[in-house]
Amino acid sequence: MAEMTSAPPMLPPVLSGSRAFPFGLNLAARWPSALILTTYLLFVAIPIVAVILYSIATRWTTSILPDGYTLAHWLEAARDPRFVAVLLRTFLLAVAVAVLTVALVTPAVYWQHVRNPRIRAVLSLLAGIPFSLPYVVIGFGLLKVTGEFAPWLQGTAGLLLIAQVSVAFSFAYWSIDASMTATNVVALTETARTCGAGLFQTLRHVILPNVSAGIVSGAILAFGVSFGELALVQILVGSRFETLELYMLNMLKSADANFNILAVITMISFAITLVLTAAVAYVSRDGGRAVSPGVSTDRKTRP
Repeated sequence: MAEMTSAPPMLPPVLSGSRAFPFGLNLAARWPSALILTTYLLFVAIPIVAVILYSIATRWTTSILPDGYTLAHWLEAARDPRFVAVLLRTFLLAVAVAVLTVALVTPAVYWQHVRNPRIRAVLSLLAGIPFSLPYVVIGFGLLKVTGEFAPWLQGTAGLLLIAQVSVAFSFAYWSIDASMTATNVVALTETARTCGAGLFQTLRHVILPNVSAGIVSGAILAFGVSFGELALVQILVGSRFETLELYMLNMLKSADANFNILAVITMISFAITLVLTAAVAYVSRDGGRAVSPGVSTDRKTRP
């Protein structure tokens, strides 16, 4: 009896001129998404490119591109002592806001999770205030309160620091709260207590390493809020504590404004914002587990 062999499976014919797309999508189904994405990228990129070109342009009159290019405007901005002082002042204020915000929010959120979950409603309400009230209202409210109880605080950098911390509280709170919820700090605290660890040891060796991603993200967000804030600066301190945004506004309103220098400062501010955004995305990648040295990257190993 002849041995029977199975024939190889027949492959479907491939039409000439067709292309293979992932997930079985063809070109007709993909071009609307590509068109929308391209339009969005152009909408975002064209103003940025225009500001970059203006910051290095010698003259820009009638043509679509500058008549010439130079780095003199960048060098002039770097040699301007007022701009350097404003940039350093804004940076130090943002660092102080980030550190103070994290120092206040982290213990409160941990206490909320471990000891008193009932205060969650209060903290959530406080965190939602900056999103529901304009910064102008917050600024004038602080002026009213300090005028009644602490008039010596008005017009000082300390009042501006308090105001910006109250605004940055929201951004740090949601980031740190989400990190502690995902890490399950209640279970970690109970496990550490069972092993004989005290409160300080638990915080230092167990809790903080596991929620470091949320803390870093909250600090970066608080830094960004302070660095780009203008309304509170104008209302509370004005030119007595000139920050970068206020410096740009004053330059824009001046009669002899140098718009090339203004373009340089705008690009510096944009670059700092872009770095902060990239830092938050990096820290938050894969749920932030990559920067948490106390946690395995495998979810199954978590308690």
